Amino acid sequence: MLREGTLEEISDGRLYELNDMVRADCAGCQGCSKCCRSDMGTSITLDPYDVWLLTRGTGRSFESMVEKEIRLSVLDGLILPHMNMEHGCGFLDQDGRCTIHPYRPSICRLFPLGRYYKNGDFKYFLQVNECTKQNRSKVKVQKWIDIEPIEEHTAFVRKWHNYLGLARRKVEEAQDPQQIRNFMLFLLELFYVTEYEPEDFFPQFHRRLKTAVREMKHILR
Repeated sequence: MLREGTLEEISDGRLYELNDMVRADCAGCQGCSKCCRSDMGTSITLDPYDVWLLTRGTGRSFESMVEKEIRLSVLDGLILPHMNMEHGCGFLDQDGRCTIHPYRPSICRLFPLGRYYKNGDFKYFLQVNECTKQNRSKVKVQKWIDIEPIEEHTAFVRKWHNYLGLARRKVEEAQDPQQIRNFMLFLLELFYVTEYEPEDFFPQFHRRLKTAVREMKHILR
């Protein structure tokens, strides 16, 4: 989801890459779950990799999680899923601990880092006003994100973000409301509702991305 505000207002003013050290390690949060209990609105958006991890890890379908743990909203001009944070995350246990930690969404993995996109690529930044944990220790960005293979995931994030940007521009240019609705539902079905095979997410995503690029011009005529 696109954010308001300048980088200087929300960060320490630096941009980080995967091999950089950043003061983000919360030491297991030590019983704190404030960020998971807060009403964060639609800010924890889910990309297709997030949903693949969640469905594989929980053994549940995407559709079974919609409404309770996941909500659908029009975000930046497209229908996208996000964690339902109205009363805190639905995947917390009674002690406030994450029950999906090994397959938690990318935004949760990053926190308190964020992604800064520019010129078709991105780097990471440290959010300075979000996490209440004091005296965080330094950790390598790649280790903190904890996704393997990180190179393929990085390429996926880049391609997904760039495609969403293209899709938003095409929607803004479109004139027919029904075509716009059909296109948004098509993307939702293609990238989220239709189940992925449990292994090798990235080749599956690339095939679906080719389909999305090809079909865009037919749906948004």
